This record gives sequence, C-alpha cells and structure tokens, in this order.
Amino acid sequence: MKTDPAHRFPPPSGQGAQRLVWLDSLRLTAGISMVGLHASADMHGLPFAEATAEERFWPMMLRALFYCARTELFIMISIFLLMMSLEKRPRNYQRTMVEQGRRLLIPFLFWTVFYSLFSLIKAWHLGYLATALDQLSTPAEWLERLVLGSAKYHMHFIPTLFGILLFYPVFRCAVKRPWLLSAAIVGLTFKWTMERWAYPAFWGTAELPYIIRAIKIVGYLGYGLAAAALAGMWMRHAQQFIATVQRPVFTILLLSAMALISVKIHTILGVIATGQWVFDDRAGYWADFLMPIVLLALCMTLASRKWPQCLSRWAPYSLGIYLCHPIFMDLAEMLLVPEMTPLAQVIAKLTITIPLTLGLVRFLDKNRALGWTVGLGPLPSLAIPKHALRQG
Repeated sequence: MKTDPAHRFPPPSGQGAQRLVWLDSLRLTAGISMVGLHASADMHGLPFAEATAEERFWPMMLRALFYCARTELFIMISIFLLMMSLEKRPRNYQRTMVEQGRRLLIPFLFWTVFYSLFSLIKAWHLGYLATALDQLSTPAEWLERLVLGSAKYHMHFIPTLFGILLFYPVFRCAVKRPWLLSAAIVGLTFKWTMERWAYPAFWGTAELPYIIRAIKIVGYLGYGLAAAALAGMWMRHAQQFIATVQRPVFTILLLSAMALISVKIHTILGVIATGQWVFDDRAGYWADFLMPIVLLALCMTLASRKWPQCLSRWAPYSLGIYLCHPIFMDLAEMLLVPEMTPLAQVIAKLTITIPLTLGLVRFLDKNRALGWTVGLGPLPSLAIPKHALRQG
C-alpha cells in the first residue's frame, strides 16, 4: 500500500464525511475471518480428530491465521465506532441503547428463531433429529438460546456485545485517558482467573454457561476501555501522530504481532499433534486475546496509506456475514464426502460459503423488507395506512 500524499484525516472530533477505510477493512476482515475460523474445524467443531497429524497441519495453521481477527476485534471496532459517533452526535444513554438494541437484538431474535429451525436439517442429516426436536420443546433451552445465543455456534457474539455496550459510559472515561489502554490486561487477567475457578466449581450445573458469560462480559470491559482509549487518540492526535511517531510505533507493533503469532503457532502445534483443542496454555491465551488490540493499533499506524476504497463498500456487510454464513457452512458440510482430506474440506467450505454468504447479504441489503435482518435497513412497520383508517 502506498502512502496517500494528501494525508487526509477526519477532523479531531471524529466528524467529517470521509470513511475510515482502514477501520472498514478491519470490520470486513473480522467478518470473513469468522467464516475461516468455522471452516477450519470439522462439522463437530473439533480439530479433525480422526485425521493424522500431517493432515491436520495446514488446516490448523490456517486457523491460527484466521484467529488473529477474532470476535474480540469486532467488539473493539464496535466500541471504537460508538465513541466516535457519540463525539459527533451526542445523545443520552437511553437513546444510545435503543439504537444499539434495534441494530443488534432485533436481528438476533430473527436469526435465533431461524437457526433453531434451520439446524433441524443438519440434525436430520447427522441422525440426531429426535434430540434436536426435544430441545426445541424445552423452555430452559430457549432461555439459553435467547440469553446466551446458543442457537448457533456464532450467535453468542450478539448478546455478549450488547452486554458490553451497556457499560459504554464507563468506556467514555478512557477517551481522554490513553493510559486506560492497559485496562485490557486487567480484564483478561480477570477472565483467565475466574474461568479457572468457575469451571470446576460449577461443572455439570445449569448455571455454568451463565456464569461463564458474565465473567466474559466483565473481563471484556477491558477491551471496551482499550478501544475507547484508541478512539480518543485517533480523534485528537491522528495528524500529529502520522507526522511524528508513526514509524517507530508501527515497528514496535509489528514486532509485537510477530511475537504473538509465533506463540500462537507453538500452541497450534500441540493441537496438530494431539487432535484436541488446548485450553490450559497460558501463553497461548495471552497471544490469542492480545492480538485484537495489537491488530487494531497496527492498522491505525497504517491509516495514511492508500487502502482500497472498495473495502468500505463491503464493510457494512460484516455483521450480515457473521449472521448468515452458517446457512451455507451447514450446507457445505452436508455436501462433503468422508474421503476428502481436512485441507480439501476447509477449501471446499470456504469456496462455497464466502461467495454465497456475500450474495445473500447483498440481496437482503437491497430488499427494503428484509435489510433489517442484517442490520442494514429500516425495521418493518406495523402501522396501518391512513387511507385504511379513513375507510374503516
């Protein structure tokens, strides 16, 4: 990417019509990476446990790459954009949360119901349809689907993000306090410690998933503070930063990213060798969860570069990609044959899922009656036309 000679940045307040193409690029990357993440496991969500270590090598290496832009990056981008939006258009807490609820929770309810029914196709294909139907008749199962987002393997992101956004006034404290970027370390330490207490203490109980989700939301408040701190630095010091310390900061962040990736590769080598996910690797934990912060900051240092403008046209589809890709992922998995190698399965799932998902999201965006399902259109109106009232 070449440097933009104009060095055009939005005003320090975050106002201005120009889109932040670098941030749009990260949004789109976060959406696409989740497709890759789900494609790089077998249909049971396991690391191809039945395959040999050699067959698992490339799928797991790809997974380590996809996992750099995980859902935590999406969370940070959402908070970054909210801080800029509130600077440009101040509004009170109630109005802000109503807007966030309309954007997140209404599509979430739609897709929760949709996937609860759509997943019956995969259940029938894999031979557990009766169990799946029994689950749909259980109130506790529906409570879990609506509160925890368990209807599909990716839906948990929406209620988690909304739960974090409830605390957005706290994040605003970090906009003018860059040192609160370090709050992410505190939050991640809390998450690591509390999860290792909660799992053995509540294992096998119905309360465990809710406790783990509460721990995650509290721990991720550190991400919110870090994102707000970065947003504040961007809004106040973007031009000065580019003129003075861009190169040394970029170098430090690039070296940090390379170090984190090397740790991630070391962890994934254990998965390749055993065919089991690694949950107790402290170094791997920190490498995974610090990467979104480093990646967001790293792209900030490249903001003056000439990013492809087309990325901004596709970036609004990122939430839709997140919501819609399991449709085609499930269909792709049902089309796979047992003789396919793990790498061939990953490639097949990506080849089928990504273009069809983008096509569906674009179709929904262009349809005024359905765009709201992916957060891109007005909600359906139940208002009675005036002429109908007059006739009545």
